[in-house]
Amino acid sequence: MTRSSPAPLPAAPARRDRPVFESDLDGVLADDLQVSVMRLARRLRSVRGDHRLTLTQLSLLSALQRHGPLTPGEIAEHEQVRPPSVTRTLAALDELHLITRAPHPDDRRQHLIELTPAAADLISADRRRRQVWLAEQVDRLGPADRAALAAAVSVLDRLADPT
Repeated sequence: MTRSSPAPLPAAPARRDRPVFESDLDGVLADDLQVSVMRLARRLRSVRGDHRLTLTQLSLLSALQRHGPLTPGEIAEHEQVRPPSVTRTLAALDELHLITRAPHPDDRRQHLIELTPAAADLISADRRRRQVWLAEQVDRLGPADRAALAAAVSVLDRLADPT
């Protein structure tokens, strides 16, 4: 009795969740870029100093530092989150005495959220710590890699904010 070879496996169905790119190289580049950016972001998060705050809380405080006093609705818009999420985050930050609330000068129904000096110091120290770490990493690169990285900054900015 002879053994027959196993039947060939059916071809894998076309993946419908994979985006269509002009070329396979664009897809590979997109995949590689996503992994690299995520790894760098994870590494920068590991350099954080004060781990009592969540990334959401740090992001909200950073938005307030960048834009100045904002209403909760404006914060939600800047952070691209829903207002109930902002309300919960603000409550936690208020409990930690990292924000203050002041009546809105034009709308008595609203209030403006502002950083306390302690929060401003915390955000500045956190940013400085990550800048120092990143500067040390960049310093290890050769001139060609530094030039490539400098050129990539504007491209990354455009990818992050395509508007």
